[in-house]
Amino acid sequence: MRFLEYPSLARLSTFLDHVDCGEYVVQGDIEAYSCKLAGLDKKLSKSLDQDVQLGSSPLELSKSPVGPLAESSSRKTLIYLILTLNHCYPDYDFSLLRAHHFRKEPGVAAVEEAVDSHLLEVSKVWENTPGCGDAPFLDTIWTAIDEAVTLQDCEVYSYKSDGEADPFGEVGNVWSFNFFFYNRKQKRILYFACRGKTHAAASSSGEESSECAYNSDAEADLYPTENGSTQYGGIIGTMDL
Repeated sequence: MRFLEYPSLARLSTFLDHVDCGEYVVQGDIEAYSCKLAGLDKKLSKSLDQDVQLGSSPLELSKSPVGPLAESSSRKTLIYLILTLNHCYPDYDFSLLRAHHFRKEPGVAAVEEAVDSHLLEVSKVWENTPGCGDAPFLDTIWTAIDEAVTLQDCEVYSYKSDGEADPFGEVGNVWSFNFFFYNRKQKRILYFACRGKTHAAASSSGEESSECAYNSDAEADLYPTENGSTQYGGIIGTMDL
């Protein structure tokens, strides 16, 4: 898997690194990858392909969330989902996941609705943060995703958290979502996930001290914070203006 650089996604990823919505903190990931395999990914892919074929039940071979596992294309889809998670969360190992750990979403429209409802508070912080631009946050998100993977050609999958063995099962998570936008034609996957965390959980993981944090108490003026750092509206830390 090769990480694909898009300035629009990088900008959103920086913003979503730490967004203080008042009652909770949002941490998000939005990254695009090419499905062309090389090196360790290629080696792991071959191993996973063999394990999936040998370890799948007759039912899974004929039907699964990613398609019949008897078919090479379905196994490739599963492997791409696993490898994407491994790249996004290198502190975890997802190589033991199988098809039943994932869900195929009914369509892009339903996913957009779910994402938009979770990020309403985040969009308010975006609107009150100088330098984020005139376009609404949610419009900016979907335009950037469409630019990277062409939404109308995507299948959408989600990962069903397996307890505390992944970032979504960590103590202090208030809510979370994760979606894989997979474009078979382009052989690309865009991964978009967000977690709403309690302030205590964000603080214990070191996220409260993020160099670039955004909060819901944004003011348009420049002023010093109590610890002596500079705050530009809702952005705490250093940034180019």
